[in-house]
Amino acid sequence: MKKIILFVSAALLSFGIEAQIKTPQPSPSSKIEQVVGLTDVSVEYSRPSMKGRTIFGNLVPFDKLWRTGANKNTQITFSDDVKVGDSPLKKGTYAIFTKPGKESWEVVFYSDANNWGTPREWDDSKVAATIKVKANALPFSVETFTLMFSDFTMDSAHLNFIWEKTEAAVKITVPTKEIASESIEKVMAGPSANDHYQAAVFFKDTEDYAKAKEHIEKAVAGRGDAFWYHRQHSLILAKTGDKDGAVKAAKTSLELAEKAGNADYVKLNKDSLAEWGAK
Repeated sequence: MKKIILFVSAALLSFGIEAQIKTPQPSPSSKIEQVVGLTDVSVEYSRPSMKGRTIFGNLVPFDKLWRTGANKNTQITFSDDVKVGDSPLKKGTYAIFTKPGKESWEVVFYSDANNWGTPREWDDSKVAATIKVKANALPFSVETFTLMFSDFTMDSAHLNFIWEKTEAAVKITVPTKEIASESIEKVMAGPSANDHYQAAVFFKDTEDYAKAKEHIEKAVAGRGDAFWYHRQHSLILAKTGDKDGAVKAAKTSLELAEKAGNADYVKLNKDSLAEWGAK
């Protein structure tokens, strides 16, 4: 009985330690995922509400650096190189800081995206772009701080900052034409050497050696410096009964693997050559 009581007491104590009280966040977090043209853009931010307070010029002072939301700094991520306003910006993740003014806002894209609020020590070298945009008055009041995308075209959209009776927007331009053109040219050019290599491995594994041979020869023709291509070539030729061809391909793979310093492929090829009685 004493052991049972101790076990139950320990279980209750463990439950008490692990239990956590959950309450709503005063500034709930939000994430927007948006495709602009062919570029993925995502924004993560916290959304404070007015709650009867005066926001701009009071809670958020004019012309002072603001985290652009609440809690952790707002983050934006681009899957491709873009332009914000007229400024180029490399793909990646940035913090968005702003300086709201009566007539205009400064919007700063900062390369250090992990700050609780604004950085303790501002580093100008981390400023990737600074954009000045107009502050527009709204004919109605927006209770909760809102970020949204609008005004979509094939290669652009606006990121809107909206709160109280103020709206500001940054134009984001994406490289849709370049991405689409590259995709079209790649498709029109036909399968790549790697496509043929993947097909060859698949057909070898499914024992369709005729198709495997067809594809691996196209792969090797497209990229003759890939020792792993020649390795598969040797294995496929061996399966078709072409021992001389297999030995030749294995020797090529061995030579390239030795130059690349790949000990694993050196051993694999030597083992195969020994198995096939190569001289």
